[in-house]
Amino acid sequence: QVQLVESGGGLVQVGGSLRLSCAASRLIFSNYVMAWFRQAPGKQREFVAGVSWAPFTYYIDSVKGRFTISRDNAKNTVYLQMNSLKPEDTAVYYCAADRSRMIVTSQNEYDYWGQGTQVTVSS
Repeated sequence: QVQLVESGGGLVQVGGSLRLSCAASRLIFSNYVMAWFRQAPGKQREFVAGVSWAPFTYYIDSVKGRFTISRDNAKNTVYLQMNSLKPEDTAVYYCAADRSRMIVTSQNEYDYWGQGTQVTVSS
């Protein structure tokens, strides 16, 4: 079965950086839009960034200029480089895959999910 495995989360100070990775297996990776979502305590899961096969990218406004999503189809891996981190970025970050050619922000459209990795930004 399809597996998405995230790594790279951790504790970082305000203004610091982290790089998340998500390794996919048992799917034709290049056929999928890949995205990162996050869920903070007491809040709903939200879309953060997505990358298509083209690759086109899309970000929510609050992370534009700070986060960069990228993919390596040869390694079946998607990355999220997070710079200038803020306390409000604290959340569990999830990798997701959608067998589509367009980036969508609704979590209901995504077919596969990883288990999540915790990112904590301390002030």
